[in-house]
Amino acid sequence: MAALDGVSDIHSPMIKSVVGPSTAMTGLHRSAAHVGGAAGRRHVAVVSLPPHFTAASARAAGLSRATLRGPGFVRLAHNLTVRLDDAIDVCERLRPLAPLLPDDAAFSHATAAAVFDAPIDAPKRPHVALTPRRVLPQHAGLVVHGRRLDDEDVVVHRELRLTSGAQTFLDLAAGMPPWELVAIGDALLRAGHITRESLSGRLARAGRVRGVVRVRACAGLLSPLAMSRPESLMRYWIVNSDLPDPQPQVPVHDQWRRVVAHGDLGYPEWRVLLEYEGRQQAEPEQFGRDVDRYSLMAADGWLVLRFAGRHVLGPTAVVDRTRRALISRGWQQGAS
Repeated sequence: MAALDGVSDIHSPMIKSVVGPSTAMTGLHRSAAHVGGAAGRRHVAVVSLPPHFTAASARAAGLSRATLRGPGFVRLAHNLTVRLDDAIDVCERLRPLAPLLPDDAAFSHATAAAVFDAPIDAPKRPHVALTPRRVLPQHAGLVVHGRRLDDEDVVVHRELRLTSGAQTFLDLAAGMPPWELVAIGDALLRAGHITRESLSGRLARAGRVRGVVRVRACAGLLSPLAMSRPESLMRYWIVNSDLPDPQPQVPVHDQWRRVVAHGDLGYPEWRVLLEYEGRQQAEPEQFGRDVDRYSLMAADGWLVLRFAGRHVLGPTAVVDRTRRALISRGWQQGAS
């Protein structure tokens, strides 16, 4: 297979050539800065570097290794550093790196999911998908995956070339527990990065790709109505228990049939609601609104179960308390 620009067939460099020490100095300005203590101050030249630069450029600018390891700089990859003020979020960290990658590269896996704002931390080493080569290029600062991607498997989002929502969901499946995969899938579906049609189409040509069995099992559980990762986790655990499936975003009506609140999850038949309490509930205004909601729910006969972060570390508390609440409202064990 012919190599694309910036990649050779036999020994492929992962990163295209970056600004060298000679060109890095072009157009840069110097300003005077004081260093040292009160006694014996001296002046040194401070050089403004471009958004990304090599170690040689940094040395030419007078920056020590200790300075580059400090909080003012971020190492994106081997021999590639950016100023921290140019890398305030995951996208800002990736944009300086993107032009240096091979033309067929797309950020993938957890990196793509983080750019899509899914509930997952961006990995320190960005994940990149490349068309398979005889020797797949590698780089110390990147995690490289060989992928044969169709046009529909790649999108441009927030000025970055990423694997599509469906492709990203499939790529993550092999190394992620199903409850976390459902939480990510819910977020991608809610934001429109996945549709049921796009996911179905990607699975139709997935063959025996790693993770495809898990994706097929989780695809039917996804809901765009889940508003947070904890809600997705609670729904997953209940759906995979012997309890009836809960309804997301249950409307609560007042005596005039007006919708006055929504429960995260619930059972209208038994008037049981499940609510997740995030840290935002500690804010005074939000706390006041929640008191109103819970009062309205209780006044209309709903039994509200409230869960916090420590309750969603596993399924036990959520499933057991939901079971007890349903039984107290007339649900019979073994009933659908």
